[in-house]
Amino acid sequence: MKTHPSVHKLKLYYCQHFFIYKVTYLCSFIGGSDCIKANAKSCGECIQAGPNCGWCKKTDFLQEGEPTSARCDDLAALKSKGCPEQDIENPRGSKRVLEDREVTNRKIGAAEKLKPEAITQIQPQKLVLQLRVGEPQTFSLKFKRAEDYPIDLYYLMDLSYSMKDDLENVKSLGTALMREMEKITSDFRIGFGSFVEKTVMPYISTTPAKLRNPCTGDQNCTSPFSYKNVLSLTSEGNKFNELVGKQHISGNLDSPEGGFDAIMQVAVCGVSIGWRNVTRLLVFSTDAGFHFAGDGKLGGIVLPNDGKCHLENNMYTMSHYYDYPSIAHLVQKLSENNIQTIFAVTEEFQAVYKELKNLIPKSAVGTLSSNSSNVIQLIIDAYNSLSSEVILENSKLPKGVTISYKSYCKNGVNDTQEDGRKCSNISIGDEVRFEINVTANECPKKGQNETIKIKPLGFTEEVEINLQFICDCLCQSEGEPNSPACHDGNGTFECGACRCNEGRIGRLCECSTDEVNSEDMDAYCRRENSTEICSNNGECICGQCVCKKRENTNEVYSGKYCECDNFNCDRSNGLICGGNGICKCRVCECFPNFTGSACDCSLDTTPCLAANGQICNGRGTCECGTCNCTDPKFQGPTCEMCQTCLGVCAEHKDCVQCRAFEKGEKKETCSQECMHFNMTRVESRDKLPQPGQPDPLSHCKEKDVDDCWFYFTYSVNSNGEANVHVVETPECPSGPDIIPIVAGVVAGIVLIGLALLLIWKLLMIIHDRREFAKFEKEKMNAKWDTGENPIYKSAVTTVVNPKYEGK
Repeated sequence: MKTHPSVHKLKLYYCQHFFIYKVTYLCSFIGGSDCIKANAKSCGECIQAGPNCGWCKKTDFLQEGEPTSARCDDLAALKSKGCPEQDIENPRGSKRVLEDREVTNRKIGAAEKLKPEAITQIQPQKLVLQLRVGEPQTFSLKFKRAEDYPIDLYYLMDLSYSMKDDLENVKSLGTALMREMEKITSDFRIGFGSFVEKTVMPYISTTPAKLRNPCTGDQNCTSPFSYKNVLSLTSEGNKFNELVGKQHISGNLDSPEGGFDAIMQVAVCGVSIGWRNVTRLLVFSTDAGFHFAGDGKLGGIVLPNDGKCHLENNMYTMSHYYDYPSIAHLVQKLSENNIQTIFAVTEEFQAVYKELKNLIPKSAVGTLSSNSSNVIQLIIDAYNSLSSEVILENSKLPKGVTISYKSYCKNGVNDTQEDGRKCSNISIGDEVRFEINVTANECPKKGQNETIKIKPLGFTEEVEINLQFICDCLCQSEGEPNSPACHDGNGTFECGACRCNEGRIGRLCECSTDEVNSEDMDAYCRRENSTEICSNNGECICGQCVCKKRENTNEVYSGKYCECDNFNCDRSNGLICGGNGICKCRVCECFPNFTGSACDCSLDTTPCLAANGQICNGRGTCECGTCNCTDPKFQGPTCEMCQTCLGVCAEHKDCVQCRAFEKGEKKETCSQECMHFNMTRVESRDKLPQPGQPDPLSHCKEKDVDDCWFYFTYSVNSNGEANVHVVETPECPSGPDIIPIVAGVVAGIVLIGLALLLIWKLLMIIHDRREFAKFEKEKMNAKWDTGENPIYKSAVTTVVNPKYEGK
């Protein structure tokens, strides 16, 4: 149901002003109705309905016909219904830090050598959050990369035949890598392990000769194996060189290797490997692809990898029994054991391992040269890349609990959602902060406490958070079992209401379930001379009406017989009680300054005040904030307009003229008709009252009987007295001067005649000149020539003798 916008404006207005009791009732309508919709039967159910829901434990809070669930409502609504603040149960969540060691400030080369467990990079370390449903609890987590932090590095190498030349370069890796890592940390340990493939067909050849030497020709190779821990983590670089120098390559049949088996054992066999709670790096060096879960079926191995340590004499002994681990399984174990992986692979398999890197958090890929000569620089670069990024992860959350992160990284970079978990480009000694919100959206079924952990990926430190859920009210622990208030002990009286024992119902547990349908009980739910049970607006339970709820939770039935409601009152402008009152039992209770059956009549006279400070200009009465003019010729909001009336100036012109100058139409009756105002004479117009004074003022300019102008002002003060100020000397126009007028007219006529003559003369001259020019042109164009008259006939006739022969 959509609420009219004006209702919201009215509610918000009154919420900011002084009508506290009634206004709070209205304010409760602005909030949601989740509390009422929850239909809570107890205080615990109520506070789980939402963070703004409260429970009124006042014993006599409910009205007749209201169910127990009406005790649960929005906090403002409870106060408006008369529940004192001290009787409202509204427990709030909180946070409490139990362990808060400062992050360690330590520099490389310092005289003080701290044990790894004494170095702190994350703060706080332990806290307790009390969570109420829907109310988030926020805390700040600080992370700082400690300088000179210990590092454990385990080098896991593929010893298949194709890595023969690589092994030669790795034999001197220990001391060389030690020298480089001393620039980063003074506490560095290194270990070495190798892998080939599962020792079953079709991965290797199982003929006795091939099991002794899987290589061809005169190559001397060691027997194939799955994974071997050659050297546990040690700070002796020379020992690394010595033991690795004794290693020999091996061989297998297929191209992908069994590296995943080796990675799993390195991750879960922490005691054998010698991992400390420090930065853990695993360098995985190979020039081939990898087998993963499901590939074991080729060798008849169907049991999934169990993710447990199976090292005997530093050899993996169950490769023939368990399948390869899946990528997800590896991710889980690497994360659990805080191991960061560096894949050192050849150019040919870069694309494959980059895809794998995207699936394994806190991992990096480096390009290994064909003979592993660049492995030290590859490890240094990959370590710097991994350590420059911090990514937070949390353990599995209890059902109904959500968590969100906001990061505050270097250079003012802030992120939320998934990017809120991480910060990049962090240098040693940099400090970053995360804001973490934890919200419970429901209570656990048993209400027990839960523990979650948050830690940076690849680091052993973590924050332990104990979650305590607020699912019950304090007053529930103070309940009185078998209380006399609950019909002679048929229930527990807690939080102002009865919680009935099994088999009992009713607000006070006064009925048993066997009596609910008794027809005798219905008689108590009918009004006198009525056949309707609970006015057809409720149910009869234990002889009492429990009013039904409407779809709109703001509309409520009430009363002993549910005969009342708060939505069937008179309306004005489409609003119940005009928006100016509260509907109670179908009758409007108006706010102060309003009256009428629909509270549509305002008692405020401010809209009726005229500009002169009078109510309706003294020409009417103010009714419901509107002027009702007593004189029908006056109209307007304050009876200020009169269509048939003269203006103020014209109306008082004759009286001012007779009193100030003793002339005009009312000269004879001036003393009888014109004494209704006070008159003051002033010397000039400048001395008249000017606009801006408190009393409304009219400036007038009128003509008297002598055609002279006189000036005056008319005003009415707050006491209704009229005051006139008039200039004592009228302005009379002087007669015209004839001679200048006549002379001007004659001069004008003469000048106009001369001007006309001049114009005529000018036009003639122009015309003559044009004619002469035309004549000259025709004269020049004329041509004189000799010609024969076409009608001329000669008078001489010549005759020839026909007989003349010329002799």
